[in-house]
Amino acid sequence: MALAVQGDDERVARVGLADRLVSRPELGSVLGALAVFVFFSVLTDQFLSPMGVANWLDDSSTLGIMAVAVALLMIGGEFDLSAGVMTASTALVTAILATQLGWNTWLALLVSLVFALGVGALNGWLVMKTGLPSFIVTLGTFLALQGLNLGITRLVTGSVQVSGMRAAEGYESAGYLFASTVDVGGTSFPISIVWWVLAAAVGSWVLVRTRFGNWIFAVGGAAPSARAVGVPVVRTKILLFMTTAFAAWLVGSINILRFTTVQANQGIGLEFQFIIAAVIGGCLLTGGFGSAIGAAIGALIFGMARQGIVFAQWDSDWFQLFLGIMLLAAVLVNNAFRRRAERVRK
Repeated sequence: MALAVQGDDERVARVGLADRLVSRPELGSVLGALAVFVFFSVLTDQFLSPMGVANWLDDSSTLGIMAVAVALLMIGGEFDLSAGVMTASTALVTAILATQLGWNTWLALLVSLVFALGVGALNGWLVMKTGLPSFIVTLGTFLALQGLNLGITRLVTGSVQVSGMRAAEGYESAGYLFASTVDVGGTSFPISIVWWVLAAAVGSWVLVRTRFGNWIFAVGGAAPSARAVGVPVVRTKILLFMTTAFAAWLVGSINILRFTTVQANQGIGLEFQFIIAAVIGGCLLTGGFGSAIGAAIGALIFGMARQGIVFAQWDSDWFQLFLGIMLLAAVLVNNAFRRRAERVRK
């Protein structure tokens, strides 16, 4: 009798492979990545050359690091429009302290990290304290950081850029960690690719295997209900904003140590690319659904398309058309997959 009851219990009913695949948020991005990969592989020989692969992986890497963090925040039901300019702000803090004040590079990096986490915590606290949409709060932070970047850089250097990082004390060791290359078969691959893969792996582990990951989905799906069952909504959302700020610090550190110079107006507009990559990767704009791996794959689609267009010798303006089509397609596909996933769980 017990076996019969168990067999009739819908909670233990077996779910088919197709249903399990469709319920995965990153499925759309995987299919999109395969389509883009095959298209440019056929279109141009350069795309699959070792140097070509290194180029589109490099293009995807820093975008992918940010896309993973932004995906976690979006799953938690929030946005951060200051993420793009934050990459420049952290790089400027590091560069000014190291080149203008003579600080050791590692100490400058630590101070810029504290600065980034402080801004992230402030964003989260303001969103939760005021109840204003994160879109508005982080738009204000975006404008404030943009003004600080330009104003302080002009005040300190008399120009809109800071350079000379290579001569700073501690640059070699810091550069090895954040800006070195790995030689594979005679082709140099930037270490940022490793950071990208690590970010995707950690983000996926947090979402799928930890209690904090459950909290992220809960606060993004229905914050009042999550609060009612004991989820620390305020703490979770503040930590998510700080995670995005940490990723911006990492990308800013990679950029300043790799290129040894930074422009005060750098990073403006990138926040939309981060969001688009996360949406292509399976995140819903309404929160509560998405994937860190999917966001990383969304960034990969960006890199392959951008470099594929260059290899094919097309006008770069076509990339904007590609972004628009991919965004609309991703929103439609993600909504369809979410509805299918909800039916599977019932």
